[in-house]
Amino acid sequence: MASYCPKCGYKLKLKDIKPDCPKCGVNVLYYKMDERLLADADKVEEEHVHFQAKVDRIKASLFGSKLAIMRFVFCFLAIGALFLPLVKVSFSGPYIDRSSTVNLLFLYDFVSKLDFDALFAYMRSPVLGTAFKEYFIAIVTVLLSVLLSIVNLIFVFFSSGKKSKVRNITVDSLAVISAAVSLVMFTKFSKSIINLFPGAYSGKVAFGAFVFLGVAAALVVINVIIAKKGIPVKYKQCYISGFPAEEVFAAREKGITLNEMRAERDAKEAAEAAEKAEEEKKPVAAE
Repeated sequence: MASYCPKCGYKLKLKDIKPDCPKCGVNVLYYKMDERLLADADKVEEEHVHFQAKVDRIKASLFGSKLAIMRFVFCFLAIGALFLPLVKVSFSGPYIDRSSTVNLLFLYDFVSKLDFDALFAYMRSPVLGTAFKEYFIAIVTVLLSVLLSIVNLIFVFFSSGKKSKVRNITVDSLAVISAAVSLVMFTKFSKSIINLFPGAYSGKVAFGAFVFLGVAAALVVINVIIAKKGIPVKYKQCYISGFPAEEVFAAREKGITLNEMRAERDAKEAAEAAEKAEEEKKPVAAE
């Protein structure tokens, strides 16, 4: 129950259990119910306008132009490239003969089981320290590339704003840089291990790494072109209480309320109806 009477402002007490105000007698629950329902409906329609605008901007970010569609496809291709063979390694020795193809699935399984204490111990080794520092950097940077690719796919849904242009270019550029650093560090690590243990180890970059680099670099170029050309946003026409939403917002900036707009519309419709009725009476009067 309300704390105050909506008509006279009387403060209701706990003993006032009847729906009528003890001072003015108005029904507290149903007082101006039509106006409140109309206000709630206006609020819902305005919320829909803002939500629809967000949906329209997301559509533009993904499908607003041929370049936007290409960017969306390339974002998936970048993640898909990570499932291709990125590097190939093999170990051979007494009782050991193993080869592995490294991709995103292998990385997930490998990192989840990695003994970081042993890795840091190898990094402190005077013999293996340099090689395993390169190995550690290669792992960190390739994981960073994976993370940036996923983040970029999320960001592309919200790419219609001004800040998003710089953000998208920056994220894609960092993905390219981190992937390139990872490949360089892996190559240096492989050379160091081969020099230390000739014939026991081999490692080479596979085609999937170059596919990822190419796609990520293409995304940078696409985002630069989009930043210069822009993507037009086609907003769906929405209405609030029968008025175009943009008219309502423009009137609000001028201090005109929606109720005033409705009153003006009703008065105009009433005047038109009266004028029409007068015109219909004229032939009858002439007869």
